[in-house]
Amino acid sequence: MSPNEPSEQATNTFPSGFLWGAATSSYQVEGAVREDGRQPSIWDTFTVERGMDSGETACDHYHRWPADADLMAQLGMNAYRFSLAWPRIVPDGTGAVNRAGLAHYDRMVDGLLERGITPVPTLYHWDLPQALQDRGGWTNRGTTDAFAAYTEVCLDALGDRVDTWLTVNEPWVVSVLGYRLGLHAPGERDLRTSLLVAHHLLLAHGVATQRIRERRPTARVGIPLSLFPNYPVTDDPADAAAAWGSDGYTNRWFLDPVLRGRYPADTVELFERLVGPMDWVQPGDLDLIGARPDLIGVNYYTRRRISAAPTDGLPWRVLPAQAGVPVTDSGWEDVPEVFYDLLVRLYRDYDVPLLITENGGVWNAEPDPDGRVRDTGRVHALREHLLALSRAVDDGAQVLGYLHWSLLDNLEWAEGYTQRFGLVHVDRATQRRTLKDSAHYYAAVIAANQVVDATDDVAGKP
Repeated sequence: MSPNEPSEQATNTFPSGFLWGAATSSYQVEGAVREDGRQPSIWDTFTVERGMDSGETACDHYHRWPADADLMAQLGMNAYRFSLAWPRIVPDGTGAVNRAGLAHYDRMVDGLLERGITPVPTLYHWDLPQALQDRGGWTNRGTTDAFAAYTEVCLDALGDRVDTWLTVNEPWVVSVLGYRLGLHAPGERDLRTSLLVAHHLLLAHGVATQRIRERRPTARVGIPLSLFPNYPVTDDPADAAAAWGSDGYTNRWFLDPVLRGRYPADTVELFERLVGPMDWVQPGDLDLIGARPDLIGVNYYTRRRISAAPTDGLPWRVLPAQAGVPVTDSGWEDVPEVFYDLLVRLYRDYDVPLLITENGGVWNAEPDPDGRVRDTGRVHALREHLLALSRAVDDGAQVLGYLHWSLLDNLEWAEGYTQRFGLVHVDRATQRRTLKDSAHYYAAVIAANQVVDATDDVAGKP
């Protein structure tokens, strides 16, 4: 029996009180980058410098959020993960609070609650104020102090109505794509700098957690991590060792300090051999980082296939999709059984409550002449991943909810508007929203609190 195939005892149901929803981030959906006192973020600067698609308009969610919230309610969602834009709330990164920007989120939180939707805000989803970048950004330890002060502003304004807070989204992606590979803002390419930034991002999570627990002791706090299970491509012990090393780089480098209060020793040894001593780790840092969160946000999309061939100075190579394995329109392997493996591993190794804060994929279906968006690939993948999730719950994983990425077709960072992740199709020219087949299927699952069959009638329900 494959890992995502239900056993005879499985009911494919979910616990009472399970959170069902979707996720977005501010720069990817809001637009309105020069309205109501918002100042530039590093992504505004980066997209101009690189000549990329920008978030200037994005999905116009800043203005259209009430209608988007109505769509969520129509689909039966009871939770919405969104991010607060630091350059909208504290435009210079420190100092004066922009009351107009804060008022936007105040209204949105109230509007969500009026519709029976639990707000799940992320404090930082990559749009660092450019003013802070001009002072060193995440290479500057002082940015963690600025983040602590910004966190306090958000807590004081919204904490009376927000019960679950997420701190720093995907520090691996920020540090590696932004500072080692140069693919994301701010576009730097240096391993040592990447490791310094990763530590400061984790420290920012730690200080935010401290502030949340001081100001809102009954609230839950967690950190959303991009988790990529690493699999050796052969049974060769060298490939197995390479896969474990890659796991340290992508997963344990963040899980271990947050949940065990220390960096993994084997990965420390590797990095110090490559870049020298990590002398930026100060006494008390790991105590702050390792103040155990109430949950880990799981952002899962695919796996990494690893061989022992060195690449770019690291002792492993990431291989492309395996022949015969289904892939999304972006070329990522669609492997729901790996989702099950990941959740069970987190339960077994770390014994921490989990919230699925991102899961999805790219299927670029466009409306048919009749207006229906038949994203069959997403429907199938959603069903199979939910089956895998249900089985992981049956096998002991404590999962609080599932927030699909993404609610809307949005700006996919450096990929621009070429990749559609949404349950809701967004017409770039008109901003018209169209519920895809996957949205209708998801609504049927939510209504049943159970994985249902993906029949054409369910998926295409008008």
